[in-house]
Amino acid sequence: MTGGPDAAQPAEHPHAHHRHIHPSEVRAVAIALLGWLIPGLGHALLRMWGRALAIFLAVGLLVYLGAGMRGNIFQPGGDDAFARLGYMADLGSGSFYWLARFVETAGPDVSHADGDYGTRFLATAGVLNLLAALHAYEAARGKKA
Repeated sequence: MTGGPDAAQPAEHPHAHHRHIHPSEVRAVAIALLGWLIPGLGHALLRMWGRALAIFLAVGLLVYLGAGMRGNIFQPGGDDAFARLGYMADLGSGSFYWLARFVETAGPDVSHADGDYGTRFLATAGVLNLLAALHAYEAARGKKA
């Protein structure tokens, strides 16, 4: 008796159900990651020179002002949700996050308005850079930019 419900099924390839990743998708992800790591680089790789320069200068200026005002540069492993979200926002500025941590040795001073505004500038820089990296990803995929 062959072909019944207990008949042996041919072995499937272990990766038969996995989606094939197109090289252009890998390129788009690489451009987004590079754009996150160095603000504006994703757009520069796409030859969007004006946007690349604008992103680099905007994120750089926000980090410079935020660190200069002694804003809180959040550390990993915060005690509460606000500290963890602040860390994620700050980390969004890519390599500028580590540069700001390296340069800012005096620590935050959020007891004054300047430090409080500095914290906002640092978070804004990170969110702006994340949005720019997302835009570079979409542009690399050929979506409307």
